[in-house]
Amino acid sequence: MALAPGETHETFIREVDENLRRSQAENFFKRFGKWLIAALVLFLVATAAYLYWQERQRARAAAQGEQFAAVLNDISTGRTGKPVEQKLQAIAAESSGEMAGLARLTVGALALQNGDRSKAVTSFQAVANDDDQPQSVRTAALMRQTALEFDQLGPDQVIARLQPYATPDSPWFGTAGELTAMAMLKAGRKAQAGQLFGRIADAKDVPGSIRARALQIAGSLGVDATAGLPAGQ
Repeated sequence: MALAPGETHETFIREVDENLRRSQAENFFKRFGKWLIAALVLFLVATAAYLYWQERQRARAAAQGEQFAAVLNDISTGRTGKPVEQKLQAIAAESSGEMAGLARLTVGALALQNGDRSKAVTSFQAVANDDDQPQSVRTAALMRQTALEFDQLGPDQVIARLQPYATPDSPWFGTAGELTAMAMLKAGRKAQAGQLFGRIADAKDVPGSIRARALQIAGSLGVDATAGLPAGQ
């Protein structure tokens, strides 16, 4: 095949290659174009549906958060009757995850405030055993449940239940450690209890009220923990 004037072999080869690629692309599109378009449309629809669902979830969570805040405001102003509990139960039923857990924790706290200890324990236990809840919410429920059940549980039960949390590196060390040390006292293990109370009094991340109690009890058990307690405590 003769070359056009001014055309080199490289130019000719490049043009042939481009035409071949164009032809292959056209044939490919003829064979699979409809499927590609359908897949693209499906992807766009799925993306739009997911974004819509996310927005609905955010809007729903915001609305539930406002409802929960309103209920907490009712409780803070002394309204703790059946209507408030029903609102909390509705939030717990309609919500998922942490919001549901917090609503049920509040139901338990409200029951305790109204003198229904058994109902409070049941509410806290349900949250503590709910695998769908964040661990922080489950642990908070477990602490409340154990504190309420303390007199009915054997010392070894309390110690075993709280063992993962009664360590200085746990954010629950104050509460779990105090309950564990009290269980040790109940079991007659005074030396161990005194040492644990001493560690609680010396833990800087533990609330001051718990540290002050721990310091006092540690002292009564012959453990001097004053070195770790800030002045004024």
